[in-house]
Amino acid sequence: MSIGTKIVDYFKTSREELKKVAWPTKKETTRYTLIVMGLCIAVAVFFGILDGIFNLGLNKIISFR
Repeated sequence: MSIGTKIVDYFKTSREELKKVAWPTKKETTRYTLIVMGLCIAVAVFFGILDGIFNLGLNKIISFR
């Protein structure tokens, strides 16, 4: 088998496999995107609060002298 034939076979097989994929609907994609964005914001807020708490604690320890 030549390299050209292998490449063509690869793309044919890839195309056939992509047809088998159960793609999400636009509504599902939007919903999952919003969930991910919401979770990212929630985690960022959580770590921001945690950072503030540690910062306050560290400042109290440092200024204790």
